[in-house]
Amino acid sequence: MSLPYFLADDPASGVLTGAEAKHAHVKRIEPGEHIMLVDGRGSAALTRVTSVTPSRVDGVVEKQTRVPQPSPRVTVVQAVPKGERAELAVDLAVQGGADAIVPWISHRTISRWPANKQAKQVEKWRAQALSSAKQARRAWVPEVREPVTTNQLSALLRGAKDERRGDERHALVLHEDATASIRDVDFASLGEDIWLIVGPEGGIGDDELEVLGAHPVKLGPEVLRTASAAFAGLCAIGALTARW
Repeated sequence: MSLPYFLADDPASGVLTGAEAKHAHVKRIEPGEHIMLVDGRGSAALTRVTSVTPSRVDGVVEKQTRVPQPSPRVTVVQAVPKGERAELAVDLAVQGGADAIVPWISHRTISRWPANKQAKQVEKWRAQALSSAKQARRAWVPEVREPVTTNQLSALLRGAKDERRGDERHALVLHEDATASIRDVDFASLGEDIWLIVGPEGGIGDDELEVLGAHPVKLGPEVLRTASAAFAGLCAIGALTARW
């Protein structure tokens, strides 16, 4: 059975405080048990618990580990799904290994996120990413960035492309009408940063595809829900590259 993971500012200290300590107390972690402390940035510490209170957990660090970030790095651009499917999309993307997640308010996105509610929605996504990362036993917690419109996303992709100084399309968009399969993508030519774009329930229009300049690919004959598409795409990339 794998050890429970908890987020700590300094895993090497063997100390948990705040919400994570309360979580450990609720989970009935007891002295003598082993837990894994991570900082969300690749540092992990195998820790034997010595004391537990609702506000603090102390332990003895028995082993420290530095977990390298997967390569190539994959940023998931997720069109905002409706309702509870949003948290499901984040959960599955984190389980699939996403290194960063960008909420996308596309032309056909139904859930529009008014400006006065965007901060609250982003915090929900970040809380879900943290919870899912711990559940998936990840030493790296994916960054959830600020939401973008289609034009803002296009600028992000152009900026990433300029940094690479290459002409290859480093962004892949999952599209049901694509003729190219993801298994035929030359991932070596995409470099160390790949962008995986998932559209909304209503699909991605041709005008948006042109604006984004991304490479349309399909995973298979089935049409996936927007909440599960990133997970399937990440699994394919994991199997087709050195990530797994």
